[in-house]
Amino acid sequence: MEDERIAKFFIGTLMNETIEDVQVKLQEYTYTDQLAGLAVYRVNFIATIKTATGEFRKVIIEIQKAKNSIDLMRFRNYLAEQYKKKDEVDTQNGKKKVALPIVTIYLLCFSLTEIETSAVHVERQYIDFITGLAITKKSDFIEKLTHDCFIVQLPSIGTKYQTRLDKLLSIFEQTNFMDDNQVIKKYNHEIDEADVKNMTDILHYIGTEPEEKKRIEDEQEAYRVLDNAVMGKTEEM
Repeated sequence: MEDERIAKFFIGTLMNETIEDVQVKLQEYTYTDQLAGLAVYRVNFIATIKTATGEFRKVIIEIQKAKNSIDLMRFRNYLAEQYKKKDEVDTQNGKKKVALPIVTIYLLCFSLTEIETSAVHVERQYIDFITGLAITKKSDFIEKLTHDCFIVQLPSIGTKYQTRLDKLLSIFEQTNFMDDNQVIKKYNHEIDEADVKNMTDILHYIGTEPEEKKRIEDEQEAYRVLDNAVMGKTEEM
């Protein structure tokens, strides 16, 4: 996501919009879980985007490793913090700090049992409460107090390779791993999209470069320990 071209492809494909400009920031912090007594280092991605229509938005990208109340409350707090912050954007009058509308993207490493599809768009709609009719115009006030949400369930991704969205999601298929730690994967689709080729090349490097591979394996182990600790504490209560 630190690569501008990949960020445009990823965000633009999920949101089904043309992204004219994107600035991706790493949000690094250590999350301490009081219940498990563990500290987990986290990296979230926040992107300031400008669409082809000239709209600025803040996009928050979050990977959820496990389904538990700790991750849920952590991100609720994180989202609240982002609503408090202003972001710097380039305007005709120079740089300016403004409160931007927010879009959230969740990549889930688990499945929501109630939802079968691999990709969900939770979309807002303005409704006239008096007439029941849809309102087509947007309000800056409403846009900055509510947000759209995109959810990708990684275990539910199928094997289709037809649409631009299919091609993006195919990169995250949880199949064809070549090692026990599920770090290196064989990509079985014929690549006909330059942005997909760019992403797979970068992921191949990360998965095979010794230091990067070790970092991923250490992170996986940290989450395994955290999950086991949380489960043990929950059973004792």
